[in-house]
Amino acid sequence: MSDAEDLRGQILELVRRYADVAHRRPDFDPGKTRVNYSGRVYDHTEMVNLVSSALDFWLTAGPWAEKLEGKLRALFGAQDFLLVNSGSSANLLLVATLCAEELDRILGSAGPPRLRPGDEIITPAATFPTTLTPIVQNRLVPVFVDCELGTYNINPDLVEEAIGPKTRAIFAPHTLGNPLDMDRLVEIATRRGLWLLEDGCDALGATFDGRLVGTFGAMSSLSFYPAHQMTMGEGGGVVINHPRLKKTAASIRDWGRDCWCDPGKSNTCGRRFDWSLGGLPHGYDHKYIYSNLGYNLKITDLQAAIGMAQADKISGFVESRRRNFRALLEGLSGLEDDLILPRSHPKANPSPFGFPVTVREGIDRKELIRHLEGANIETRLVFGGNIVRQPGFQNIERRIHGTMEVADTIMERTLFVGVYPGLGEDAIQYVVEKFREFFRRR
Repeated sequence: MSDAEDLRGQILELVRRYADVAHRRPDFDPGKTRVNYSGRVYDHTEMVNLVSSALDFWLTAGPWAEKLEGKLRALFGAQDFLLVNSGSSANLLLVATLCAEELDRILGSAGPPRLRPGDEIITPAATFPTTLTPIVQNRLVPVFVDCELGTYNINPDLVEEAIGPKTRAIFAPHTLGNPLDMDRLVEIATRRGLWLLEDGCDALGATFDGRLVGTFGAMSSLSFYPAHQMTMGEGGGVVINHPRLKKTAASIRDWGRDCWCDPGKSNTCGRRFDWSLGGLPHGYDHKYIYSNLGYNLKITDLQAAIGMAQADKISGFVESRRRNFRALLEGLSGLEDDLILPRSHPKANPSPFGFPVTVREGIDRKELIRHLEGANIETRLVFGGNIVRQPGFQNIERRIHGTMEVADTIMERTLFVGVYPGLGEDAIQYVVEKFREFFRRR
């Protein structure tokens, strides 16, 4: 063993010991310990991986990123899996890929045509802003469809009747990790010749009819922000299921380049100085030929090293979330006169992001939030609520199908609390008691 290898082993052993001592999770103290809606859950494995990557000093995407992409590609059984720097970037990449001009040539008759300015995308009225923003930025027109109370997903009964002559796609999130009715959406999209995109940012590990969400649409997004099922700080991913979208999506993620060489490599194609593309002179360096409007959406190897440790724990994380969700559902049963409790499709097995409730008419949500927050229980609203009432989206071009009555209800009367794996049984029971205490006092 070389001196460097010996020193590396000593460093990593010290990191392991340090993490076990300095990052040990404290015991829960009711009323004093903050019951967060989310949080990082990790041990020495993530920290050892992080430091190991730092010692290699490969700062851009590299060996760790390649391994993590392979691991997640296998998990989803996907045509490809691309790591990106956030779930928001993943959603941008989904939409931008379907707008790429080169798809006119690549797709042929394999699926619907690419998206063009003015085309419509059906999406829910209650949503997260960066599900909607890529639609608007690519000069597409969102068609807002109302949602369901209890699932907080787009109402599948309204989707088909919202389709118009300009509709080309459906883009919907599995809200709070609760799977959409994929039987209905896949059937509608297939029969009507529409692209289907899944926003799976909240839903890693969720299944519908025994099949992972993220595997139904042409593409799906994931987020690895600390609130989600696994984290690497900032980060996200794109599951690619349509084989003819692989090259275009990878190009747009990597500046829009035509070259497919891995970082640090050249001339993978063997024709680096022998291409004739666009209006460029013959032989223009292929590493600097750009076939798409692209971005730099890549991650660092430091993030991927953390992600590798987290990915090994996905099943445990998801089961912990389900256990906490079930405990809240059981603990709040009997309060249905005051609360609308969450529900899911019979074929769905959620990977809960949070536990949502909607207060009945006559109950002040703000009072309940003040009560919970006063007890050191963190709460959140269901993202943007009715998104068209948000100041940044009031004046966008859009089409609204029917009413947005349920989206308004979600905006006015819904909240959620946490179920993440850092919450033990004592914390969950404390949350149940504080909910019940509020309604006893009314």
